[in-house]
Amino acid sequence: MKEKNKPILITGGAGFIGSHVIRHFVKKYPVYEIYNLDALTYAGNLENLKDIEDKSNYHFLKGDISDVDLVNQLFRKYRFEAVIHLAAESHVDRSIKDPLAFVRTNINGTINLLNAFKSIWANNFEGKLFYHISTDEVYGTLGETGLFKETTPYSPNSPYSASKASSDHFVRAYGETFDIPYVISNCSNNYGPYQFPEKLIPLMINNIVENKELPVYGDGNYTRDWLFVLDHVKAIDLIFHKAELKETYNIGGLNEWKNIELVNMLCDLADEKLGRENGTSRKLITFVKDRPGHDKRYAIDATKIEEKLGWKPSVTFEEGLSKTIDWYLENKKWLVHITSGDYLEYYREHYN
Repeated sequence: MKEKNKPILITGGAGFIGSHVIRHFVKKYPVYEIYNLDALTYAGNLENLKDIEDKSNYHFLKGDISDVDLVNQLFRKYRFEAVIHLAAESHVDRSIKDPLAFVRTNINGTINLLNAFKSIWANNFEGKLFYHISTDEVYGTLGETGLFKETTPYSPNSPYSASKASSDHFVRAYGETFDIPYVISNCSNNYGPYQFPEKLIPLMINNIVENKELPVYGDGNYTRDWLFVLDHVKAIDLIFHKAELKETYNIGGLNEWKNIELVNMLCDLADEKLGRENGTSRKLITFVKDRPGHDKRYAIDATKIEEKLGWKPSVTFEEGLSKTIDWYLENKKWLVHITSGDYLEYYREHYN
């Protein structure tokens, strides 16, 4: 008789990063039963996972982590031995408009998962893991120099980053108070295929293709560290399997770029791929009013994960950006569906 495979819950698995994590774990680890819990809000799209939806070790669960009854019911039914927690409201602009939505999902939802995990395993946590995935934005902003380290004090400046900082603290607190086995990772800005086009890179690619204005906040000199999503997935895999419990790991792409430099590079690469005269898309750049609480610079020191787990980014920014543009140009149908809402019919047809 076949031994039951290890049940693992991955929250937010229909989103950008989550779908890449789901695909990686389903394909690489057939001994795991992967359960994808996603509320299928605007950024969750099951088309991201069409290539693995029929795999025998993949299971989709539609639901909201802020629904405490549902979360408890799922843990009792499936007895998840590990959680990889990615589900989150993550867009700063949306958090400024509706902070409570971020409290509901990022804070309350995380606590619901922690409580359910604690309840189902009580004092028998051997071989169990709660892996919480967070952001570098919890550290606040940097000046012209310096890097975020795992020991950098938290100083969030937006409702989004404040909600993620709070969820990080709750995970640590449950680890200390209830001895829940946890790890936390804080990553820099991700980019790559399947990212919802409200984020900077896919938004710019989409607008370049459509010959629309390319809105750049303020003077465009805000600096971010960019991490190719598949490099992030490899780091998640290593942390999940090899990290020391109750530790935090920063994951960075070692790719610092000012927004205006990034947009210019995108324009030039896209012009070349679209057969346009060089400089055509740069003319679409439009500087717009800055958003409140805009952090000037993020940059991560990833020394710890490199030294402890042997991880470092494998994709240069130019290479990753080129691959990303190619993917969006080759998947225009996906982009149309995700921006029009037509993909909701797919959900109704397959999951009622």
